[in-house]
Amino acid sequence: MTMEEQLISKSYYHTFTEGIQNVEPIKALSELYIAEQQNEMPDVSYIRFAQGEVYYHYQDFEAAVFKWENVSNELKPWAQKNIADAHAKMNLLAIAEDIYNAVETDSEVLQTEVLLQLFSVYIQLDNRTKAVAAIKKAVDINPDYPDVTEMARVFFGEQQDWNNAVALAVNEAKRTESLSWFAVLEEYVEQGHTANMNPSDFSEVLMVLFNIDQNHFESLSLALWNSYKQNDFYFAWMEEINNLLLSTEPGYSYVWNKLSNQFKETYSELTNGNYLIKEFSYLVPSHLINWMKVSTASDAALVASAVLAWGEINPSDFEAAAVDHAENLLNQSARYPNAISDSVKLFDSIIKWSVNEGMTLDKRFKWMVDELTNVNQYHIMLTGTEASGQSSFVNTLLNDDLSDDATNATVLYKDADNAKIHAITHDEERSIAEHHEFKEATNSQEAFISCEIPVSFLSENRLTLIDAPGLTDSDIFRSKGNHYLHLADSLLFVLNGDSNLTSQELDKAVKMKDQAPDIPIHFLLCEMDRNTNSKEAVERTEKIIARIQAYFPNARTFIFSANDNKKTQVDEFSAFVSSIKSGHRLEEERTAKILYYIKRSIEFLLVKREEVENLLMDNITWNEEKVTKLKGTKNQLADIEDNSVQSIKSSYSTIIQKWRQNLMKELPVLIQQSAEVIKDDSDLGSIHTELNDTINKRINQYIEDEVLPDLYRELQEWITDSERELDESRTYLSEMSESFNELFGEDKIYFECDRRVLDDWHRDIDRMTRKNIQLTNATFITNLNISPFLWKSAGKLVGALAKNKEAIHHKYKQYVEGKDYSKTVEGIMDEFLQQFEIFGKSLERDINMFFTDSYKELNETLSETYDEIEENKSSLSEMRERPELYLNPITLFEMKLRQYEWITAADQRIYENQ
Repeated sequence: MTMEEQLISKSYYHTFTEGIQNVEPIKALSELYIAEQQNEMPDVSYIRFAQGEVYYHYQDFEAAVFKWENVSNELKPWAQKNIADAHAKMNLLAIAEDIYNAVETDSEVLQTEVLLQLFSVYIQLDNRTKAVAAIKKAVDINPDYPDVTEMARVFFGEQQDWNNAVALAVNEAKRTESLSWFAVLEEYVEQGHTANMNPSDFSEVLMVLFNIDQNHFESLSLALWNSYKQNDFYFAWMEEINNLLLSTEPGYSYVWNKLSNQFKETYSELTNGNYLIKEFSYLVPSHLINWMKVSTASDAALVASAVLAWGEINPSDFEAAAVDHAENLLNQSARYPNAISDSVKLFDSIIKWSVNEGMTLDKRFKWMVDELTNVNQYHIMLTGTEASGQSSFVNTLLNDDLSDDATNATVLYKDADNAKIHAITHDEERSIAEHHEFKEATNSQEAFISCEIPVSFLSENRLTLIDAPGLTDSDIFRSKGNHYLHLADSLLFVLNGDSNLTSQELDKAVKMKDQAPDIPIHFLLCEMDRNTNSKEAVERTEKIIARIQAYFPNARTFIFSANDNKKTQVDEFSAFVSSIKSGHRLEEERTAKILYYIKRSIEFLLVKREEVENLLMDNITWNEEKVTKLKGTKNQLADIEDNSVQSIKSSYSTIIQKWRQNLMKELPVLIQQSAEVIKDDSDLGSIHTELNDTINKRINQYIEDEVLPDLYRELQEWITDSERELDESRTYLSEMSESFNELFGEDKIYFECDRRVLDDWHRDIDRMTRKNIQLTNATFITNLNISPFLWKSAGKLVGALAKNKEAIHHKYKQYVEGKDYSKTVEGIMDEFLQQFEIFGKSLERDINMFFTDSYKELNETLSETYDEIEENKSSLSEMRERPELYLNPITLFEMKLRQYEWITAADQRIYENQ
C-alpha cells in the first residue's frame, strides 16, 4: 500500500506499529512518542498524526483532533483534512466545510479527497449547487480517481440533472474512448435528455466514436436523429451530421443499413410537401452526397436518382464529379423493386394535395393508374379503321353483344366473378346497373367505362381488353384518346381485310406509333366477306400483311373471319396473345405508364395555377360589377319605397283631411239644428242638459250612419289602390331578382315583400270603421253660458221676461242656433279621427316593413360579395407574393417524377443488358 493510500484510509499509523506483536497501537505509539521526546531534536509530528488516526478509529474524535492540530510537518494538509473528517463524524458539518475549504495542497489526490468529502457534506446539508460544483471539480481535477466519475454519474442521475449528466458522459466518452460511456450517452439520448441541447455539442464525440466503432457510431447517430425529430433543432442536427460525414470516408467494410434507411426517410420527409424548398434546400446537397456514401445496395438506385433529379432542378448544387458518381451508381445498382408502389404513392399524394387545394384531377387517371398496378393482367387496346369488324371481334371474345360499332367511349373489359360496370369522366364516376344505361354511357366520347364481367377467355389468358373508338379522322385519337393509349401494353390496330390497305390507314398507325413509341403495335385483319377463302381474298390478305411488314417489321397480324368457327377463332387468338406477351417486362413498362399519368397530372396543376389566378382576377372584377349593380338596385329600391310611401300616405291623408273638412262643416249645422228641441214649455233651468244629450246622440248617430259607411268604402278603395301599387313594386322586384339570378348564373337573390302589412291594414280599417263608436259626451250649452245672454237680451227686465216666456224660449233658441261650436267640434273630430291619424302616421313604417326583406336580401348579398372580393384579393395577393406556397409542392412532385423516371430508365437498361 502506498503512503497516499495509507493517508486516505487513515492507516498511516501502521508504519510505526508494523512488527510489534501483542501491543495495542495506542500503547505502542505512546511509547514511541515518549522515546522520541528523549531525542536531542525530537520530531513528534509523525507520531501525533498516527495517534490521531488511531483515536479516530476508536471514535475518540476530540483526542484525534487535538493530535492533528499539533502536526506541523508536510502531513499538515492531510491532518487538516482529517480534522474536517472528525467534525463531519461529529455532525459539525458547517465547521467541517470551513476546514475542508481551508486545506491548501498541491496533491491532486488530497484535493480530490477533500472535494469528495465536501461533496458528501453538501449532500448532507442539502446544498445541491455546492455539491454539483464539488463533484464536477473533482472530475475535472482527477477523473481517473477511483469511482469519482461513477459517483458523479449516479448523483446527476438521482438529481435528474441531465445537462451535467450528458456533459459528463460526453467528456468521459471522448477522454476514455470507452464504449461503456458511449452507451451511457446513447441511453440519455434515447430517454430524451438531449433533445433540447445544441447538436453541435455532440459533433466531437461522434467523430471520436466513428474512428473507434462504426456500429456504435451508427446507433448513437440514429438515436440523436430520432431525438431531434419534431424539434426546433432538427435542421441544425441534419446540418451537423452531414458536415461530420462529409469529412469522413465510411468505406465499404461496414454496411450502413440503419443509417442509409434514415437518410432515405429523412429525404422523404423533407420532400413530402410539409416544408418549403427554400427552408431545407441548403441541406439537400450534403444530405444526398452522404447518403450515397452510406447507401446500401437496395437504396443505391433511389439515392442516385434523387441526386440526378435534384441536380436537374438545382444544377449548381452538385459538382460534376458528384453527378457522375450518381450516374455510375445508378447504372451499377440492382433493379429497384418498389418503383410501381412508390409511383402510385406519388400519384396519390398529388390527388390528395389537389383536393386540398380545391382542384379535381381527371378521375379517369385514377382508374387507369389502378389498372396499371395489376401486372398480372396484360392490356390489349383495339382501335383502327374497321369499326364493325372490331365490335364483332370483341363480342366474339366476350361471348356477348356488348361492343357496338357506334361506340364513342373507350370500354375496358376484364374478368370478374360478379359484374360491375362504372362510367368515369373527367369529374364524375357512377355505377351502371342496367343495359340501357351502359349503351347510353358508350355514346360519350369523354367516358371511360370499366366493365368487369365473367369472361372465361379473359380469365384464362390473364387479359384485359380495351375497346377504343374507331378512327374516323387522323387526329381523333390524338385529341380524344391519347390518355387511354398509355393504358395499353400492346395495341391491336384493326383493318378491313376485305379491301386493299390504303396509305391513309397506315399513316394513322404510324402516327399512333409516334405518340407512344414504346407500345408495340400489332394488326387485326377483319374479313367480313363470305368469300374469304377465294384466291383473290388470299392474295389481298398477303399484300396487306406485306405492306404492314414494310412499315412495322416486328408486328404480328391476326386474321379474324366472321364466317369461321368462333371457338377456333378464340383459341387461335389465345395463342396469338401468348406470342405478343412474350418479351415484356411489365413492371418497368407499367411504371413508365404510371409516370406518364403523373406527368399529365402535374401539367394540369401548372396550367390550373394560371387558371386559378385568372379566375381570381375575373371573380374580383365580376364581384365589383355585382357590387355596382347591387348598389344601383338598392338605390332603385329606395326610390320605389319612397315613391310608395309618398303616394300611399298622400292618398290616405287626402281622405282623412276631406272628412275632417266635411265634419267641420256638417257637425255645426247638426248642432244648430238641435235647437228644435227647445219648446215653449221647456224648463230653461235644465234645457241645456237635454240639448247636450240630444246633440251628442245626433253626432254619434250621424257618424255611424253617414260618415263611417262612406269612410269605410273610401278606405277600402284606398287599400285596393295601395295594394295594386305595392304589388306592382313587388312584381318589379321579382323580375329584378330573376334578372340578377340569370346574370349571376345561380338562384341567389329573392326579393320578398311582407304582405302581412296589407292584412294588418285591412284589419285596422275594419276595426276603425266599425259602428257603436264610443265618443266622449261633449258639452255644447251650459247654464253659465246662457244666463248672461238672457239677462242682456231682456235688458234686466225680469218681470217682463217672466210674463213673456215665449220670447225667452225664442231667444234661447236663437242663442243655440247662433253659437260658435268650432272648438267643441274640433275636439270631437280630434277624438274621432285620432285613431285614423295614428294609423296614417304608421303607414311609412309599415311600407318600410313591406320592403324590409328585400333590403335585407340586398345587404346580405352585398356583404357576401364584399367578403368574396376581399377573400379573392387576399388569395390573389398571397399567390403573387408567395407563389412558392402553390408551386413548391408541384416542384417537389416534378422532382420525384424525374427521380422515378431515372430509376425506370436504369431498370430498362438492366433488362436490355440481360
